[in-house]
Amino acid sequence: MADIQISVEGQDAVAATEELFAMSDLSGNWETVGDDEKEGILATIGAIVAIAGGTLAIAEQIRKWYQEYKKGTSGKKIEKVLIVGKRGRRLLLENATIDQIKQILDE
Repeated sequence: MADIQISVEGQDAVAATEELFAMSDLSGNWETVGDDEKEGILATIGAIVAIAGGTLAIAEQIRKWYQEYKKGTSGKKIEKVLIVGKRGRRLLLENATIDQIKQILDE
């Protein structure tokens, strides 16, 4: 069974990814895959290997996490997040609903 892949791009991709994988109901790993110091863009890619509890609650947490970083409310900001489900279905979080995120997690 393949893992759910998640890609985070933006100036604060590392901090955002660390916070995402610190969620108690997610288990996985990630690494830095790109760094363009001139443009200030950084990218990380991670694999969600296990979800404890319900996927609806995790989908809500992921959506909230994304919105906080996209708006930069904490002073940290990301540009783009892409989730790739176990069957290869791709979802950009830009306009994704909680239900769409849940569907990817349920694959």
